[in-house]
Amino acid sequence: MAIHLAPAALERVKSFLAASPQALGLRFGVERTGCSGWGYVVDLAHEERPGDRVSEQDGVRIYVDADSLPLVDGTEIDFARQGLNQQFQFRNPNMAAECGCGESFTTAADRAA
Repeated sequence: MAIHLAPAALERVKSFLAASPQALGLRFGVERTGCSGWGYVVDLAHEERPGDRVSEQDGVRIYVDADSLPLVDGTEIDFARQGLNQQFQFRNPNMAAECGCGESFTTAADRAA
């Protein structure tokens, strides 16, 4: 599994984990949503679930469920601030298209179905 946290995202996740010492790491995956099909889910992991794939980067454990893994494998997660806005950003090599608002995406497998 290759999920990579860019330096800004790594620092942001570390700050979340420092504020929630009971958390095990970062949970990253997708769920069906939006007009294109898949939306990212980013949260703190409070337990390891059956089927989770776990990797570690600079002391941060990253948990990805088995169903999400093929859709997010190879993704780089970054964190950006623009004015008063701040958000995680995703560079996902599996993404074939995204909706106009940027809230959801499709993969080549989705488009072929």
